[in-house]
Amino acid sequence: MVYNGPLDSYFELTKVDAQNYHILHKTKKSELLLLWFTAEGSRLYIDGHPVDFQKDELISLTEFHVVDASQINEAQLIRFNRAFYCIVDHDSEVGCKGVLYYGSSELPRVCMSGQNLEILRTAWRMLHIEMNLQDSLQQEMLQMMLKRILIHVTRVYKEGAAYSDMKSESVDLIRQFNFLVERHFKKHHEVTSYARMLHKSPKTLSNSFKKLDRRSPSQFIKDRLILEARRLLLYTDYNVSEISDELGFSDVHSFSRFFKSQNGNSPTQFLAAVK
Repeated sequence: MVYNGPLDSYFELTKVDAQNYHILHKTKKSELLLLWFTAEGSRLYIDGHPVDFQKDELISLTEFHVVDASQINEAQLIRFNRAFYCIVDHDSEVGCKGVLYYGSSELPRVCMSGQNLEILRTAWRMLHIEMNLQDSLQQEMLQMMLKRILIHVTRVYKEGAAYSDMKSESVDLIRQFNFLVERHFKKHHEVTSYARMLHKSPKTLSNSFKKLDRRSPSQFIKDRLILEARRLLLYTDYNVSEISDELGFSDVHSFSRFFKSQNGNSPTQFLAAVK
């Protein structure tokens, strides 16, 4: 089911299986996806890596993920664009920026069970009902139900990712850092640049990440760069020199050294290994 609203707003709610999996290959600019696996035995290739999913597990994807869903079993899909609902502009409402979406190189995975699963099922059923009620309030109601689902999934994800033990100030700082890295990683490679944007010291950033028992802020930036480098090598016709320029390196030698230090092989060796 698809809703097309004013100003090219778009919202889709549909079942995905082995018959129509190709629809996951058609994500357009500014679109976000939430995928709920409703059966066992699904495997997706995301940015070239195989990922297996359990029943009642969810993942969030953006337009930047390259997905091969040919081995999907069964899932429910929500897809919407920025014109329909912008999670950045409405971050104060849902709080999923830098957590479910635009969290740099991480792939958020959320497992639902018990009461949390029932809440999700109820909200999803309400979405189906609203999709069939074509009146002047339809877009507003669909947005309301979408927000409810995003808030719920974000809460469950935070509970399972040690966020619940942190002060809200530290959580917000990490979310803002994640989002800024996603926006600026091609230009800014140093933690000091992001600390300046956030009006914090690099040490404050590092301490917040330690509380979450995660990678350092510096490694977080490096992981995002190496992910994008792999994407460009695999899915574009850019040569190594062009990729080096695209990712903001001073010269191709610096980029090649960085790639080998993070990936264990050179860009040329990486391509040869996957072909």
